[in-house]
Amino acid sequence: MDFEQFGAFYLGSSGTPAEPLLYDSRDLTTHAVCVGMTGSGKTGLCLALLEEALIDGIPVIAIDPKGDLGNLMLTFPSLTPDEFAPWVGAGDPVKIAETWRAGLAASGQGPERIARLRAAGEVAIYTPGGDSGLPLAILKSFRAPSAELDGEAWRDRVEGAVSGLLALVGIAADPMKSREHVLLSQLLDGAWRAGRDVELATLIQSVVKPPFAQVGAFDLDTFFPTADRTALALQLNTLLASPSFAAWAKGEPLDIDALLHTRDGKPRVAILSIAHLSDSERMFFVTILLNEVIAWMRAQAGTSSLRALVFMDEVAGYLPPVAMPPAKKPMLTLLKQARAFGVGMVLATQNPVDLDYKALSNAGTWFLGRLQTERDQLRVLDGLEGASAAAGAKLDRAAMSTTLAGLQPRQFVLHNVHDDQPIVFTSRFVMSYLAGPLTRTQIASLMKPRVPATSDERAEPPTAAGTGASPSARSSSEGMRPVVPAGIEERFAHASQIGPALVGTVKVHYAQAKSNIDAWRELTVVAPIDASLAGDVWERGLVVDPARLAETHPEPAPDTVFAPLPAGLTGKLVDKLDELLAAWVYRNAPLTLYSVKSLDLVSKPTETEAAFRARVAMAVREARDAAIDKCRVKYAPKLDAIATKQRAAQERIARERSQATTATADTAINVGASILGALFGGRRTTATKVASAARSATRTAQQRGDVARATAAAEVIDDQATDLAAKLEADCAAIRDAVAPDVDRLEIPAKKSDTVVTRVALVWLPVE
Repeated sequence: MDFEQFGAFYLGSSGTPAEPLLYDSRDLTTHAVCVGMTGSGKTGLCLALLEEALIDGIPVIAIDPKGDLGNLMLTFPSLTPDEFAPWVGAGDPVKIAETWRAGLAASGQGPERIARLRAAGEVAIYTPGGDSGLPLAILKSFRAPSAELDGEAWRDRVEGAVSGLLALVGIAADPMKSREHVLLSQLLDGAWRAGRDVELATLIQSVVKPPFAQVGAFDLDTFFPTADRTALALQLNTLLASPSFAAWAKGEPLDIDALLHTRDGKPRVAILSIAHLSDSERMFFVTILLNEVIAWMRAQAGTSSLRALVFMDEVAGYLPPVAMPPAKKPMLTLLKQARAFGVGMVLATQNPVDLDYKALSNAGTWFLGRLQTERDQLRVLDGLEGASAAAGAKLDRAAMSTTLAGLQPRQFVLHNVHDDQPIVFTSRFVMSYLAGPLTRTQIASLMKPRVPATSDERAEPPTAAGTGASPSARSSSEGMRPVVPAGIEERFAHASQIGPALVGTVKVHYAQAKSNIDAWRELTVVAPIDASLAGDVWERGLVVDPARLAETHPEPAPDTVFAPLPAGLTGKLVDKLDELLAAWVYRNAPLTLYSVKSLDLVSKPTETEAAFRARVAMAVREARDAAIDKCRVKYAPKLDAIATKQRAAQERIARERSQATTATADTAINVGASILGALFGGRRTTATKVASAARSATRTAQQRGDVARATAAAEVIDDQATDLAAKLEADCAAIRDAVAPDVDRLEIPAKKSDTVVTRVALVWLPVE
């Protein structure tokens, strides 16, 4: 089965004989809905779609309220019983391994495709508000959105953040009527417009003492008396003081780019597991997440290619028919606006009566499995009718109802507004082992190897040992504070043992005309020093994030033990530190950019390698999609012409068959008449009738010959059509299989004359 095609998701098979069902990934930019009762195979189909997305290089944010999506991490390339054994519970790993191997083989897949899936990108499980998977810092601060957001987008961001926070403390607030919502919105809006992130503790304090005295036409105390504001602050403070708050405040910041791509730019399926959260916590998180997706989306360039997927399993409760929970508004925004940015929404549920099908009229694709009740079927038909009408088509309700009623497990109706008619298909065997909802312990086991690399440890300040120094054990007299030469600032980390390092801040100018680069950067360089100091004092320098040095103080903590200060750090050397640092920056701190010559792309000075690689992947996808569209346009006149010939040939066959049928009937009548004449008529009459019958038989033979010739001519045209379609597919396949371009490193040295050292200090850092 030939199903490995760029831009085509292999979801199953249809027809007799079975042919692979290939779904055009670009159709997901008009969003999709998957509906099916328990046992319908809905989970398997959704996992198959996510597997195809990863193979095709499409990153995914997957919201997982039940815990099923973590099964995407259970891929075993060797398909051995030992690989399955830890996950099968009371099952027989030998039988299960055999079942998976046979099921994959029946759908044309094997271990090599599993290996390809694993190599295509990463699957990671995040647990906001928990620590079994990768943590996400949601409540560390409400980060100020980009000032580039337009008025409506800005208001939506403020409204979403406040609605989610109030939902977390059990307050169902109407943004237009709730004074709690209005007050918090004004506080966030004011801080964000000033470019300030807002810590939750600061927000709580501002509730009691807001930085304004008027709300609309009323003074603050009339609108929201002090006692009531204090009560609201206490509610919010309960959240801040609860032991579970720590889990919401640690981990990586909620950054959509970082969720979608690994550090080396590979696509990621980021599974946001929220099964461990309460209903209010889930609503809070989904609201915050979707608003972040919207803000990220609006910062992207428009495209008709699929850039990313946002998938949510069991969406019931978040998009209800009548109510307006906090998550519904950003979800509606994505359904209405995401297409222009190449972002597809895929929503799945087993409870169709709980969905707002008017909202889902924006969905162009419906995957429909077995439904539990007639009421469910009617609701689905209502949604399909709305989606068809929005696409300018008409739904045959009676035919669709009959089809839905006859579906078997793993059978689905694919109703796609981009196709001529619905298709019934059987979903393919998934490469991921379906172990059911994962427990916290199982998630922790899967993610344990990755937690250290993505936790808050990355944000810890550098240490003297960590930056290269190796101070030896020392006596208390050696541990006293050393005397430092005049002319250099000192800063101290508050730790029991600290060692010296030089820290410099430098403004650097990078310019290269041919690359159209002209950028200034401020670098912070840390160089540990110890008793072995010799040669260039900046030799062991590292460029670091200045935030990692924020926790230093003008004086040391009491009872601090100091490592020795190098004897070579004299006043004369201190006077030369600026000059030596500028020379080190020129030699060791070029501006590293990335480029792809064939696409004429160069990374931006502030763009990470991962972000640039993601941009390259998107450019390649857009170029391939455009080339395939151009190829299809090129072949379209030929295909239309041959289709016209096919219709004409079929009409000729029908005409010749009709004439042959009439001739056959005439012959039968004439022959019958001649036989009767022979029995009852005269010799002359009989001879005439026999002659007529003979002529009719000759005409019949001629008509049958015409049918045969028309059929043969039609077969020739059909062969021509098949050959032309094969040529089109071969040309498209060549485009799909084109090798991805190499990413080259481009290093631009600092301009010596423009390098300005703004600060050099001696900083005492913790000793490991």
